Order: sequence, then structure tokens, then C-alpha cells
Amino acid sequence: MSIQDIRYFGDPVLVTPAAPVVDFDKELRTLVADLTQTMLEAPGAGLAAPQIGVSLRVFVWNVDEVLGHLVNPTLVLSQEIEEDDEGCLSFPELTFPTPRSIRAVANGFNMFGEPISIDGTELLARALQHETDHLDGILFIDRLSKANRKAAMKEIRQSDWFNEAKGLGRDITIKESPHSIFGRNS
Repeated sequence: MSIQDIRYFGDPVLVTPAAPVVDFDKELRTLVADLTQTMLEAPGAGLAAPQIGVSLRVFVWNVDEVLGHLVNPTLVLSQEIEEDDEGCLSFPELTFPTPRSIRAVANGFNMFGEPISIDGTELLARALQHETDHLDGILFIDRLSKANRKAAMKEIRQSDWFNEAKGLGRDITIKESPHSIFGRNS
């Protein structure tokens, strides 16, 4: 296991839907270990495989000092919405109020291929939704209101990390969310 580089906004892997995991093997277990070590080092509340350049449907989380991982997740979301500050390791130092369901049930598999279900509220629900979005090529800024998205893009364009990536010739893609965001981005 090793700490990996985290991909920043502008990297195409972040806006590309990830492929389902089909082999529950040693490589997958190594990926989960790398994701966990990278997330803890950053530190963050979650990290999805695309954020380290691996386009597979896997993510890890660390919420309330509880570590977990999920492979090939699907979500069932509550209708009750909460808007709270949210950030992302792929957007260093950027935080904006982001609407999310207050409860999420995530179904999927552990790294050994055994089915699991995670029932999360508040921060865990937010992390499950945020990381599953990454697997669908959706970024948290896609969920912001138009005014907040505009403000976020202004902050991003002024950031050192963004200008470094832009200087390396990376294209910047802003992808609109295909998922219901409960009318919050109007």
C-alpha cells in the first residue's frame, strides 16, 4: 500500500463515469488500502478511486473515526434535504454550502465481494453521496446553486493549484449533474 497523488479539478478522470469492479482480487484490496492511506494522509472524510486516477467504482471513508469502503455502490436517498458546507480533496481549500439528502443507504460490496449495506445520516450520508457522485463523474460543484457555482469557479480560477494544472495544458470540464438535485441549482 502506498500514498497516491490526488487528482485535481480539470483532470478528465474526475468527470468520467467509473467502470464497475468485476474482479474482487488482490489488486482491489491494494486499491482499497492505497485509497485509505491517501485519504488519511490528506486528511479527508472520503476518497474515490477516480481521485487517484483509477476509474473503478470504489471509495473509502473516514467519518467519526470509523473507516469503511464500498465497491459498486448504489444509493437510496431520503427526501429530506440539508444544505451544509462541503469540500473535496480534488478542490483544495474550497468549501461551499451543498444540498444533500440527510440520510443515505448505500448498498454494494466489500473488497472480498461480500454484499454490504451502510445506513448513514448527516456527515456519513453526505460522504456516501459525495463519493458515489465521484464514481458517476459528478463533482460537488455540480450540485451548487448557480450563484455559488459562479463564486466557486471564481475561487478556483484564482487558486494556485488550478493555475498550475492549467499551465500543464489540462482542459477544464464543468459537467452538469444528471441526477436530481431537488431544484437547488436553479
